Amino acid sequence: MTALTEEKGYADFLLDIKQRIRRAQYDALKAVNKELIGLYWDIGQKIVEKQDKFGWGKSVVETLAADLQKEYPGIRGFSVANLWQMRQFYLEYKDDSKLQPLVGEISWVKNLLIMSRCKDALEREFYIRMTKKFGWTKDVLVHQIENRSYEKTMLGQTNFGKTLPAKYASRAALAVKDEYTFDFLGLGEKHLEKEMEGALLLRIRSFLAELGSQFCFVGSQYRLEVDDVEYFIDLLLYHRQLRCLVAVELKIGKFKPEYAGKMQFYLAALDDKVRLDGEKPSIGIIICREKSRTIVEYALRDSRKPMGVATYQITPFLPQELAKCLPSKEEIGRKLGELDGGKTK
Repeated sequence: MTALTEEKGYADFLLDIKQRIRRAQYDALKAVNKELIGLYWDIGQKIVEKQDKFGWGKSVVETLAADLQKEYPGIRGFSVANLWQMRQFYLEYKDDSKLQPLVGEISWVKNLLIMSRCKDALEREFYIRMTKKFGWTKDVLVHQIENRSYEKTMLGQTNFGKTLPAKYASRAALAVKDEYTFDFLGLGEKHLEKEMEGALLLRIRSFLAELGSQFCFVGSQYRLEVDDVEYFIDLLLYHRQLRCLVAVELKIGKFKPEYAGKMQFYLAALDDKVRLDGEKPSIGIIICREKSRTIVEYALRDSRKPMGVATYQITPFLPQELAKCLPSKEEIGRKLGELDGGKTK
């Protein structure tokens, strides 16, 4: 046995088998979940149909719950409350041909969260797709909804459409929010950039969770040397899905056009001196306390390097007036379709 484990190639062989087992386990869990969601859909549909046909009232749900629990005492999920939720689940999605096939891709608990907290179809589609794509847990999903990630993502101001290939640009745009919430920092309304950077580093896990699940920390005050002159990027990250370096500059004041020029310089240097073969072009995120959307638009219009400008809040808040700045439903639908690398029909 020991001799075999030391054979050349055995370690790779074992790793391959382990990965195949994990894939099979994951596929089995997905299949079970899809079947369960299908079952709950069918039960909800049958309750609605029988109520419509026979005029049954609320008592049918209570009676059905009691009979099912008696018949299947070891199986959870047939409570009165859950049967009502199955009925509501069917009513909410029965006329939505786009969302019907998507709801089976996430768990029942996450479906209920999205259904109860999001009433707009596009918002629901966003959270369903993002949950599926990034494997959000229940707690992460709750945080994203409460933090209004849908609006903050769709409002994002970037120049990715002009500086990156179309398919890559869409994915990059979805990775950069319009506003970030740093309520976990414990900072007052007045603070210095160094204080904010230090607080972010002390709570790096919370910071990366707010940015998105695919970001990895590379370094702070990352040193670049160009023509014997030193320059320092506030934070350097790496995005696993995009496979690119992400430079982050932190500003405690209002966005200034010259910030875009400085970021363009950093990105050019990163691409030339740090980026590895096979990695995509580096992107930049400038995070400020405030910004004029018009000034940002002008500053990014002719920039040759991909970057976005976002704001941050110390407490969760997104001005209601920004809702009018959201892109059209058609544009949002196109972005959501590209979450899976495909097109929305």
